[in-house]
Amino acid sequence: MATSDAPITIKKYANRRLYDASSGTHTTLEALAAIAKAGKDFVVYDAKGGDITRSVLTQIVFEQENKEGQSLLPINFLRLLIRFYGDSMQMLVSRYLEVSLATLTRDEEKFRQQVAQVFGSPFGALEDQARLNMELFERAFAMVSPFARREAGKAQPSGGTTTGGPGRQEIDELK
Repeated sequence: MATSDAPITIKKYANRRLYDASSGTHTTLEALAAIAKAGKDFVVYDAKGGDITRSVLTQIVFEQENKEGQSLLPINFLRLLIRFYGDSMQMLVSRYLEVSLATLTRDEEKFRQQVAQVFGSPFGALEDQARLNMELFERAFAMVSPFARREAGKAQPSGGTTTGGPGRQEIDELK
């Protein structure tokens, strides 16, 4: 994702100002968001030399979410995400999200072309991507807990189908 080998070093001083060591100027969270959107990596250190990159990135996401019309993360997704903190699945969920977004980023152009073909109804392509993500998650989960899939299969009604249209069975399986 980065365009250069070494990430840009940012220092955050006690007065909460951010200093870009590579350009020798003060910077803002908005400027750091632009750097991230450009595909460049950066690291942020506090006055004591501690790495605070994660908290600064989280702060950028928080500010982006609070901008009018900029919401990216659905409320239900945020609730589900919070449920995984401290859970034994936390590391798996973290890795799954990272791989899913990397795949989406890698296939972004193909995805945009599919949306353009559908023109006005991007949900078909989104459903396909979500289905692929679920398959990836199920495979990863099966590797961690090989018996979970068999137990889930026993809980299904005979015939393996549920009412409620396409995708309903997958939702029931997740529940």
